[in-house]
Amino acid sequence: MRRNGDEIKKEKQSVIFDAALKVIKEKGFHQARISDIAEEAGISYGLVYHYFKSKEDLCYEILHQWWTNLYHLLENIKKSRNDFHPKLRGLILYFLNTYQQKPDLMNIFITQISRSTNNLTKTRLDHFKKFIGLTEAIMMQGQKKGALRSDFEGRYLTYIFLGVLETFLSIMVLGNQKIKNDQQKERIADSILEVFLNGATLKNKFKDSPPKADSRFKAIL
Repeated sequence: MRRNGDEIKKEKQSVIFDAALKVIKEKGFHQARISDIAEEAGISYGLVYHYFKSKEDLCYEILHQWWTNLYHLLENIKKSRNDFHPKLRGLILYFLNTYQQKPDLMNIFITQISRSTNNLTKTRLDHFKKFIGLTEAIMMQGQKKGALRSDFEGRYLTYIFLGVLETFLSIMVLGNQKIKNDQQKERIADSILEVFLNGATLKNKFKDSPPKADSRFKAIL
């Protein structure tokens, strides 16, 4: 069956994207060259320019796809009528699935975007703010439904949740630790969710009830 132009374009762009992710992971945004990406993709130098005007254009498309897909997921989670806990689990699994299926993309997000001040432009900062804002809206839904504590502000719960998730992924990425299989991925998701929701302390070890967020703690935050 003969393929149409859109199918061929999509296939070529996918090959270029994957090659760009590998080269950018190894060399960084600023040191990566179109010639390196073309060589990695096994295509001609000029063919890359046929689909992308410049290296900056290619990098923009990679980041645009990342943020667009993430925002789409968060909007769907926010609108979903599912219980709150599966919503959070779905967000955790999105990041774990990305790392499992496209480890180079997650590596770039952690090392070149999330933890790099050199690449933190105003546009990228705005993306982060939107990401945090959407996540906070989901947290506030959980508070309204009684699934999360209401004595913490929603933004603090957001910082804690995203901090745990980002730190866990950072350790895996920087340590080059792969997700072995789906079973391990599910266990990781359950562990992150369990610790965030219920803490790491054994319940029967509490002499008193768990501490509440008093004014002194809020003042620190």
